[in-house]
Amino acid sequence: MVSLPDSQMSSSNRIQRSLGRSMRTIRSNIFNSEPDRSPDPLPEAMDNMTDSFVDLRLRELAEDIGYSASKSASAAAATDLLEVSRDFSDFSSFNSDISGELERLAAISRSDAPVNSLSDFGDPESENLDSAPLEAVEPVVRACVESLTPSAAAETKRNAAARLRLLAKHRSDFRELIGESGAIPELVALLKSTDPAAQESAVTALLNISLEEGNKAAITAAGAIKPLVYALRTGTAATKQNAACALLSLSMIEENRPKIGASGAIPPLVSLLVNGSNRGKKDALTTLYKLCSARRNKERAVNAGAVAPLVELVGERGGGTAEKAMVVLGILAGIAEGRAAIVEAGGIPSLVEAIEDGPAKGKEFAVLVLLQLCADSAVNRALLVREGAIPPLVALSQSGSARAKHKAETLLGYLREQRQEGGAAPLSLAR
Repeated sequence: MVSLPDSQMSSSNRIQRSLGRSMRTIRSNIFNSEPDRSPDPLPEAMDNMTDSFVDLRLRELAEDIGYSASKSASAAAATDLLEVSRDFSDFSSFNSDISGELERLAAISRSDAPVNSLSDFGDPESENLDSAPLEAVEPVVRACVESLTPSAAAETKRNAAARLRLLAKHRSDFRELIGESGAIPELVALLKSTDPAAQESAVTALLNISLEEGNKAAITAAGAIKPLVYALRTGTAATKQNAACALLSLSMIEENRPKIGASGAIPPLVSLLVNGSNRGKKDALTTLYKLCSARRNKERAVNAGAVAPLVELVGERGGGTAEKAMVVLGILAGIAEGRAAIVEAGGIPSLVEAIEDGPAKGKEFAVLVLLQLCADSAVNRALLVREGAIPPLVALSQSGSARAKHKAETLLGYLREQRQEGGAAPLSLAR
């Protein structure tokens, strides 16, 4: 097997190709009437990653994808990727305490009797807060805020944050009440606590409070972004997951996205994507997706090493993991650095395999990302041909969805033009 020169492939990517990928190259050579003299494609890591990030909130996250492309063809590909991501996100959901708290509390039995008082608030999990009247909650919230003052004992602060966390989980009017109570600055101060339990409760309380739209600006104004990044770097696994989600919630305010990136959030999010639990990987990817609508954050994500794990995730099967990873790769392909990193990480062979073996929706995502990689790059087109992309692209152009057919035909057109410019025989679409 021919390898790329050292100048075109990092030593970390010198990984043996799988048999299937080698066979695609063989088929490609048979398919073309003349041998292509372009370099052999970049190999990719095939390490299996665990299933991650079901229920992504792609509908809202897709609104500000913000691709930049130098040609109308690549711009059209970016627009279609946005449309596909919106279509794909119809099933998505986003709830308070997204990192598992709801599942934990769902197992707790609750009484159907209405709650008229919260005077016995020692065990937050024992309360049926769904039916509690707002006037019964007001004194509890005031007591919690008073317990969060700097002079309070550490255990008192921890318990108060835990109670606010639970209250903010249940109802919008509770979140609004807490936002107006003065609790937010005290919870922000607790984000740098050396008590892991207190830090986790403060992070999660702010996440839940932030789901009330009017509270996002108040949390930002209280200076929460940098302390949340600190919690993302230093907290427990659950703290990191919920800090990522809290930053995601704040990033719904467009002007917060550059601030979050500038505050150092991208590297720990990439670390969580690589090293976190299944849920942590999901939370990290979702937050990266939203933040990378800002160009500077795209650059930060590429520099922080986000591309390689995303390319690996393209090989995941089941749960929509691969498709979602391709959406994020499509965002990063909006800048030159992102396109180069995707190719270097073995993105082209991975995307070709997705077109060949993936589900219908994944094929659409893959061809749209490949269009961005190849629209302005003869080198990438040559790599695509050498990787054996022509047969699966021809198949997709004949049997895919209307959008997939159109984009596959567009990409085949690029490959045909390149062969004609290079003096090769015309590209046949016969199978």
